[in-house]
Amino acid sequence: QVQLVESGGGLVQAGGSLRLSCAASASIFSINAMGWYRQAPGKERELVAAISSSGSTYYVDSVKGRFTISRDNAKNTLYLQMNSLKPEDTAMYYCAASTYSDYVGPKMTMDYWGKGTLVTVSS
Repeated sequence: QVQLVESGGGLVQAGGSLRLSCAASASIFSINAMGWYRQAPGKERELVAAISSSGSTYYVDSVKGRFTISRDNAKNTLYLQMNSLKPEDTAMYYCAASTYSDYVGPKMTMDYWGKGTLVTVSS
């Protein structure tokens, strides 16, 4: 069983930055791919960024060049550095992990989820 706890969300002005963190209760050496998803009010959840155990990454087109995903296996923590934030980035952001697949991409599936952290970007 893996518990994931997100932190780092908040209110920021457009153009600002935030760094999200996701602390895992178990060693992420035992976890394969990890990712950040987001869901805005009235919209479907979407994969924002993902990283494999070997460091391969995936980003949705709308965040390429602005967001950076990384993982620190020694600290059992996943990060999402978000720069040049836009109002359309406003959403609940969720950390997720897969213990059975190292694939990163839009069709990846996860078996553990955090409860989310809210990011609000004002214009």
